[in-house]
Amino acid sequence: MNLESVKFDQNGLVPAIVQDAASKEVLTLAYMNKESLQKTIETKQTWFYSRSRQELWNKGATSGNTQEVEGLKYDCDQDALLVLVKPAGPACHTGAYSCFSETLFGKAQESVPDRFNILSTLEKLIAEREAEMPEGSYTTYLFTEGVDKILKKVGEEASEVIIAAKNRDAEELKWEAADLLFHLMVLLREQKLPLDEVLSVLKERHVSK
Repeated sequence: MNLESVKFDQNGLVPAIVQDAASKEVLTLAYMNKESLQKTIETKQTWFYSRSRQELWNKGATSGNTQEVEGLKYDCDQDALLVLVKPAGPACHTGAYSCFSETLFGKAQESVPDRFNILSTLEKLIAEREAEMPEGSYTTYLFTEGVDKILKKVGEEASEVIIAAKNRDAEELKWEAADLLFHLMVLLREQKLPLDEVLSVLKERHVSK
């Protein structure tokens, strides 16, 4: 990114849309000035400019909910930024995974008919659980226990899939396959590996054959 190409407004600010690099969920909208943008690039952590306090602030400096920057883009007019991050905790001051948690109109998932929409929905939900860690959630439990527990569950569910298939039990197979997919997606989140990258490998293999 050429810093000089970014067009700041009359107040020396540029809007910065922060997006989870893995789940693709939009987390927040903040503003940067030239100094905070430079700090963001140098530290690989998000720095913004507070319009109310009129000072720089580093996301997570006090809360611990940091955002590791994986990429920075600007739009075609060069007057808006897209910040791709790896979040460590909620983005919103309310404790929510994303600041955009309220619906004003419509449901985005329903506007794009796709039988695989549930995977996107599930990826977002798992990301929310990791960020917010709600008490009593099974997904919270898995993240709290850590990678060894998640790996154990993936192994157990894979074995259950094999047994159901071997028994020619379609009803049992669909439930066990769903459990396996869920735990695999939890593992991908724990490893900070976007599902998109897995799908990209499948696409590459398909095209090459």
